[in-house]
Amino acid sequence: MSFEIAEAQLLRRGVSLEAIASIVYQLQIAYHPELKQEECLASVKSVLSKREVQYTLFTGIALDELAEKKELPEPLQAILDADEPLYGVDETMALGITSMFGMIGLTSLGYLDKVKPGIIGVLNDKTDKVHVFLDDLVAGIAAAASARIAHKNEGARQYL
Repeated sequence: MSFEIAEAQLLRRGVSLEAIASIVYQLQIAYHPELKQEECLASVKSVLSKREVQYTLFTGIALDELAEKKELPEPLQAILDADEPLYGVDETMALGITSMFGMIGLTSLGYLDKVKPGIIGVLNDKTDKVHVFLDDLVAGIAAAASARIAHKNEGARQYL
């Protein structure tokens, strides 16, 4: 049930699972030439099926929406209005998602936060909505889904 709620909340905020899967594909295709978009989507769904990820997503979206309505207490409202670069709580929440999938998830999150490909950049650049949390959470989901695929890489097993 919560998976469907999480997917619906993402869609309501303009984010499809396919858009996240496209980022996963971009991150992993160089290492997995046979990778299919469907595998990336399945990995995104797997990450989003985790309750901790859902709860983090629900919290971040709620804070973004409260900020849009100007319903947060000060100074938090002003911090989110400015998307203060040193705030860091949004990245910390995304790190919580990626930490379940090892160091590769953490490094991928840093890359995605810097480059902001695909839907992450769209969310970051939108001025009519607040996406202080959502852009980082989407990056966290994509980084985690990418790490899942990397961990399943048969080529890495040669070192075991």
